[in-house]
Amino acid sequence: MAKKKIISDIDIISSYMDYVLEHNENPKTVFAFAKANDFEEPHFYQFFGSFEALEKQIFKTFFKNTISVLEKSEDYTSFDARNKLLSFYFTFFENLTINRSYVQFALNKHKNSLKGLSLLSELKKGFTSYIAGLDIKTLDLKQEQVEKIQKRALQESAWLQLLLTLKFWMDDTSASFEKTDIFIEKSVNTSFDILNITPLKSVIDFGKFIYKEKIHTNK
Repeated sequence: MAKKKIISDIDIISSYMDYVLEHNENPKTVFAFAKANDFEEPHFYQFFGSFEALEKQIFKTFFKNTISVLEKSEDYTSFDARNKLLSFYFTFFENLTINRSYVQFALNKHKNSLKGLSLLSELKKGFTSYIAGLDIKTLDLKQEQVEKIQKRALQESAWLQLLLTLKFWMDDTSASFEKTDIFIEKSVNTSFDILNITPLKSVIDFGKFIYKEKIHTNK
């Protein structure tokens, strides 16, 4: 009996994506999937507890590959938060485009309800952690609890923005998905313009000045 080949997690992911695209359905069992790809069933469980876990890992891998590419760029490390996020978007959607057929297969029936989709849970963990690491400036309220809520709201709104972009890209039929590129640039820039806290800080500082002056003159 021929010895089954040793296989890595990336091999399994690649084989799984090929399988669903060739058969237009998910494998029925791990045993059948392993047999079709000439490896022992226990090797699958060394990396994944189920097909669902594997599917989550696929989208996490798209994210990890994106970060890996960005971190190799000297220019990226010098960017501010806005341009880092733009670079992330363009690189991430380049990765998705390479695997567009699989992404469409996996998400098409859920594209109007992506927000709570468990399939994207690992991607969300990675992306929201990435957003937190960008150190996007928000209003300094000097209240720890309020600032935690503010940062959490920022991460959630960034995640929703990514999902909106994902849905837009899935529906985009323009050449080279140029409309998605425009959508990314406009949406990210608009988000940062809204977050621009300098005018608001000026208003608050002016308010503090008026308040102090009023108290001073009333003494």
